[in-house]
Amino acid sequence: MNRLKAEKTASYGVLTLIGVLFLLPLLWVIFAAVDPHAQQALKIPDSLTVQNFTSILTDSANIRAFVIGLLLSFGQAVLVVVVAGLAAYPLSRYSMKYKKPFMYTILFMTSLPITAVMVPVYQLFIYLKLDDSLVGTMLFLTASGLPYGIWMMKNFMDAVPIELEESAWVDGAAVWTGLRKIVAPLMVPGICTVAIFTFSGSWGNFFVPYILIQTPENFPASVSIYQFFGNYGMVEYGKLAAFSLIYTMPAVVLYIFSQRYMSKGFSLGGASKG
Repeated sequence: MNRLKAEKTASYGVLTLIGVLFLLPLLWVIFAAVDPHAQQALKIPDSLTVQNFTSILTDSANIRAFVIGLLLSFGQAVLVVVVAGLAAYPLSRYSMKYKKPFMYTILFMTSLPITAVMVPVYQLFIYLKLDDSLVGTMLFLTASGLPYGIWMMKNFMDAVPIELEESAWVDGAAVWTGLRKIVAPLMVPGICTVAIFTFSGSWGNFFVPYILIQTPENFPASVSIYQFFGNYGMVEYGKLAAFSLIYTMPAVVLYIFSQRYMSKGFSLGGASKG
């Protein structure tokens, strides 16, 4: 009993230490965002101000960066959900000879580091005259997110009983109708999961937009955040913290909005029984 109690105490101690390590940077961002004299050190502000937020929200360049980031991230999320859903359907429903090697290939592609493919991708974009193009950047982000999206979509689609589609086919429904009216509604939790995962990855992606977009006015928020790092080590800590807090809002709002759909699960999974 004493040994179990000691192990339990040690595990709680480790978890508490990890929680504190994650909490300290968050506290710094919150305190620095409302501190008129924010510094690198964590401290409680002597006075509170909203000037840092006002400076961020009244700057047209920052608003443009947020809008561009939202367009890229939402565009990629929508494209990945649609294309991955269409690609996952035959992988889930049809028996194909090379399905397993194909799935392993997709899984391998998820492990490829983005830095390893950026040089040939950049050369390809120059050849196709897609460099400095927001649409081209969105398409590349979509292509990079498809392997994991297809893998996740296929697993979610496997949980939807095929008997429900077969009943619709007997009633005269086409394959597309079954996918749109039966499979997709039952896959809402999976669709939300893939969409949030894709949006979060794109929203926080610095490297790809920085390489593929050359015009500073077209930088998304993930790249423009570096404007607060000046020369000779000068950093506007208050504005940086305020920008960071605003920057986290879209992903948090999207997660809160989608959580009620994700929590439903596949409640109709047993509808084919009886």
